[in-house]
Amino acid sequence: MDSKDFKKAIDDADDILIKEIDIKDKKKGREIEIEEIRIKKKERQKENLDKIKKFLKKFWHLLWKDDSFKGWIFAVIFLFVFIKFIFFPILSLTTGTSLPLAIVESCSMYHQGNLFSSPETWWDNNEQKYSEFEINDTNFNEFQMKKGFNKGDILFVTRANPEKLEVGDIIIFNANYQNPIIHRIVKIEDDETRGKIFSTMGDNNPGQLDSEKKISEDQLVGKASFKLAPYAGWVKLIFFEWQKPKQERGLCS
Repeated sequence: MDSKDFKKAIDDADDILIKEIDIKDKKKGREIEIEEIRIKKKERQKENLDKIKKFLKKFWHLLWKDDSFKGWIFAVIFLFVFIKFIFFPILSLTTGTSLPLAIVESCSMYHQGNLFSSPETWWDNNEQKYSEFEINDTNFNEFQMKKGFNKGDILFVTRANPEKLEVGDIIIFNANYQNPIIHRIVKIEDDETRGKIFSTMGDNNPGQLDSEKKISEDQLVGKASFKLAPYAGWVKLIFFEWQKPKQERGLCS
């Protein structure tokens, strides 16, 4: 190898070394840049988390601990929004009915004294109207909520499956009134075209209403499963009592 070739080989080696150093420097710089980005990202996440914590802390204080008029108004609005747009939709989806909680608005299912009433005495006074449907005292004592319920009670309602409903069940149905009716099934018939046809009657009514003698499946809203909160519905009813006829106002007696 002559001197020119040797010098060229040295120059090429220097170029390669410089390029390798440059690549290493760029790689190291990129790693530093990536690490800085990660640090900034973590800092932003921490800042956002701190902001959320501060917001929740203020929200919680305003909702539950602020005794001012502003706090009271905020709590009322929040509860209204939560119940109407979150709680009820979830409950409706779970129960399979558009009316998962029903407030009893009349005395049509009232038994004298309700929980403390004597089933025997009540039956003696109402036996005649049930005998028309071949329902005796033994049958009635096996019925759901055999002691009825009171005006203002809140009932828990589930989906009314027409195939599973039985005489004695309490159903909620539409009958061209302002609000659905809550009465007890006293008769079930099969219709070839309309399916199951139900007849109901209020335990405290002297007889049937014309609108409850032929209830079709598409009128069903739900089935009352149990009494959830006695009298609690008066929180709402009290604001509408004045609109009712005088004889329908107030507690059942």
